[in-house]
Amino acid sequence: MKTPAAKLLVPLTLVIAAGIIGLVIWRAGNSPGSRGARLGFQEADAPLMMPASGEVDERFCLLTAWQRVQIPPAARFDPPLGTDHGGLTYNAQQFWEMNDGRGGRHLGDDLNGIGGMNTDLGDPVFAPADGLVVYAGEPSPGWGNIVVLAHRTPDGMVLQSMFAHLDRIEVLPAALVGRGMRLGTVGTAHGAYPAHLHFELRASDEVEIGGGYAMQQLNRLDPAATLAALRLAPPADRSPSVLACLLAPNDNPWSGLETKDAKGAERLLELLGKDKSR
Repeated sequence: MKTPAAKLLVPLTLVIAAGIIGLVIWRAGNSPGSRGARLGFQEADAPLMMPASGEVDERFCLLTAWQRVQIPPAARFDPPLGTDHGGLTYNAQQFWEMNDGRGGRHLGDDLNGIGGMNTDLGDPVFAPADGLVVYAGEPSPGWGNIVVLAHRTPDGMVLQSMFAHLDRIEVLPAALVGRGMRLGTVGTAHGAYPAHLHFELRASDEVEIGGGYAMQQLNRLDPAATLAALRLAPPADRSPSVLACLLAPNDNPWSGLETKDAKGAERLLELLGKDKSR
């Protein structure tokens, strides 16, 4: 028959062993050589710190709650280089096309001017739908200048459109843009490629630029097929976005609107409560 002391020996041994193992793990985690591997670790009572480089990497950032509520509903989508009947563009490298030289499949569409090469350099790039600018900058030399918009589809889904290799950026981060408003101009990523627009659509609520090629589709959508599904208007319809009209400069209320005659303009001013003598 075991004594009470003998009965306590096994659990006591287990407790001591667990304590020794825990001490070893803690000491290993706090050794100088392991500090670099503990990326993102921070003591709970320490003040928040910036990254070691001193800069925030905005290429990977979840949208804030404030940004999400600012994303406007997109009632319609158009092609980013002009309407189907007037864009004069062609798709030089389609979505999911294999590119052995790049080691993966293309995650967007490469839209070119019909003349090829640099004939479309400086051509305007338009917002395909009402949206919020969630990124505008140059994440890397290979990408060049990039603009990313966030849109909300009629069913509430958040989509992002990305426009890469731009020559110029003409919008600011956090700006609202209406369908058809200029985002920038077609570029070459500072001479890295012949002029074209790399255009992507993503089902995502984070700003993560990533790469242009991969062997997995990730969150990328087929731009041409998605635009066709979300067109929600006849191909020949060129009516302006309501948001674009509202964002037009106050001293030029017709910058985003067209009227057939002066009487129609007067009637619209009357409905808006404007003084037509201005």
